[in-house]
Amino acid sequence: MFEFVFWLALLVLIYIYLGYPALVRLLGQWGRPIAWAEDHHPTVSILIPAHNEADVIEATLRNKLAQDYPRDRLEILVVSDESIDGTDEIVQRIAQDSPVPIRLHRQSPRQGKTAGINTLADMATGDVLAFADANSLWAKDALAKLVRNFSDPDVGYVTGKMVYTHEDGSLVGDGCSAYMKYENWLREQETRMGSIVGVDGGIDAMRRSLYQPLRPEQLPDFVQPLKVVEQGSRVIYEPEALLKEPSLQDNDSEFAMRVRVTLRALWALKDMAHLMNPARYGLFAFQLISHKLLRYLAFIPLIVVAVTNLILINDGALYAMAGIAQIAFYTMALQGYRATDVSDAPAWKTVPYYFTLLNVACARAAMAYWKGERKVVWTPRKG
Repeated sequence: MFEFVFWLALLVLIYIYLGYPALVRLLGQWGRPIAWAEDHHPTVSILIPAHNEADVIEATLRNKLAQDYPRDRLEILVVSDESIDGTDEIVQRIAQDSPVPIRLHRQSPRQGKTAGINTLADMATGDVLAFADANSLWAKDALAKLVRNFSDPDVGYVTGKMVYTHEDGSLVGDGCSAYMKYENWLREQETRMGSIVGVDGGIDAMRRSLYQPLRPEQLPDFVQPLKVVEQGSRVIYEPEALLKEPSLQDNDSEFAMRVRVTLRALWALKDMAHLMNPARYGLFAFQLISHKLLRYLAFIPLIVVAVTNLILINDGALYAMAGIAQIAFYTMALQGYRATDVSDAPAWKTVPYYFTLLNVACARAAMAYWKGERKVVWTPRKG
């Protein structure tokens, strides 16, 4: 009995992390190319939600003003979610002499990111809505790379590529960014299939005509792309649109952010559960189940493998070796957690650490979900 449970749980894990990527790689061979055009320049409204972002908001606005994109086809809208640190004054000062229209909306009382984006989307005049975080720095050609894809009428939503950086702006090593490298590779394969099932949020764009207001507790980075698929349009990944964000250095903040995002994503999956019906949504339903639902619940087979392995530890060399491998893996994860600078730690420490962090965060979020907890307001992610 325990042997069957052990191998079943192990096979589920292998499918989640290796089997599904192999399948999408295979299916992507018969994919749907994007008919994009470099000279496609629709009007764009860049939406930036902010809460107490005085340390970074000026750099972000200057970064967006420096985009290699026709200025007469661009506007920037900022929602300040009851900021009290001078964020509003910085935005207003930059807006005074900006060559591009910058509009500030103060949201009070505090209502959260989703409510703020709903308000900005209603204020926007651009044909395309672009979403940026208050600490996100885009490559100079990022916006142009994003919106060129909208020359294809089937494309409704585009997400870019996030890379982690040191404080001086240089890219981090493979260790810290291994998770994003894995995710971005998956997005490339899923794009070839039709649509991706996960976006970054800090460098996204969509057709304004497809935008649907969301409830304040819904996660816009997750639900809005699903709404686009629901309307029959594609959600795709653009690897040449680059976003730079500071690498994670605070374990507690990163963990809290992952719990919050996962909790809101689980509620989003509940809200959009009809998209997981293969009879109606075919291949995309299979993707959503495999890439998101099973990934968020991967902590369950991980626990089952660990517990049954312990029970079977004396039942042969194979189980003894499996037990040693698990101990070694989680020991390396602990070493990654203890690293003074995670972004500079070797991959053999950071990959097990981040893998473990993600799954523990999913377990914590699942417990909160089962208790009925929800998150509406957000704390900005700090590097």
